Amino acid sequence: MKPGLSDKIFTLKTRDDFDHAVLEIFNYQVSGNTVYRQFVDLLGVNPGSVDSPEKIPFLPAGFFRDHKVITGGQPEKIVFESSGTTGTPASRHYVVDPSLYKESFLKAFSLFYGDPGEYFITALLPSYTERKNSSLVFMMDEIIKRSTYADSGFYRDNIREMFANIKTAKEKRMKILLMGVSFALLDLAEKYQPDLEGVIIMETGGMKGRRKEITRGELHSVLKSAFNVEAIHSEYGMTELLSQAYSKGDGIFCTPPWMKIMIRDPHDPLSLLDEPGRTGGINIIDLANIQSCSFISTDDLGKIHSDGSFEFIGRLDNSDIRGCNLLFD
Repeated sequence: MKPGLSDKIFTLKTRDDFDHAVLEIFNYQVSGNTVYRQFVDLLGVNPGSVDSPEKIPFLPAGFFRDHKVITGGQPEKIVFESSGTTGTPASRHYVVDPSLYKESFLKAFSLFYGDPGEYFITALLPSYTERKNSSLVFMMDEIIKRSTYADSGFYRDNIREMFANIKTAKEKRMKILLMGVSFALLDLAEKYQPDLEGVIIMETGGMKGRRKEITRGELHSVLKSAFNVEAIHSEYGMTELLSQAYSKGDGIFCTPPWMKIMIRDPHDPLSLLDEPGRTGGINIIDLANIQSCSFISTDDLGKIHSDGSFEFIGRLDNSDIRGCNLLFD
């Protein structure tokens, strides 16, 4: 890796800083990533002509299922793997430097929610903890370790214990975060209907085939009523990414400074839609993906708002259903 390149990712101050880092990482990846370079060449794009982020080709996320997407030739230290669906190969993200992932998700969490040490954190992620190499479990495990509350952790069958610890944390006036996959939160709502007023409830999407799919709006309505909270927060991450976007309600997401959403024309995947509010395919720039590919074309439909926030509308036709983030309005 070019010396100092990774250090720039999390210290961006201006739009010009971001654009400069994007082009520098593009040049690094197009020269050091065989899969990405072949993709760019097949499109007939001359890397030397790419002088703005808008001209960069975005690699379809499906390439992570069929290819080893890695930049620089260094050996991977960890491989994150998606859950996949029946008959669909899992996506694999070969991570050369796990410390970059840690820095990305810890800085993003702190940016949106503050110091994790101030929280009692509980995670309901049964389908993820059952398998190895989940990037979500890796992330939550690291965030939980930074909680100063000894009982922060993953909960599954010990739900009564979780409720007791939430009550104690409330009495201590601690911030409380309950993060869960959608079907686990719905199970919690239906079986217990606990009063969790004041608790941050965060869903990560995904029914994992456990329940009938519903829209994000329907999910949030059920959870708000059952838990007595005003809003349901959301986290958006993918196996193919090392950064996350967060929503503090209504399915409106914001990204950290080193991550950006761009909307492509659903009828012309090589063209971007410039006007806010137009619906199209979601492209993601994730500069933390410096050792894989920072430019990902997803199978999601969405739109960007004038203030830079964005939302998901649904799935592109004929796209595979992913294990996470299935609930869209």
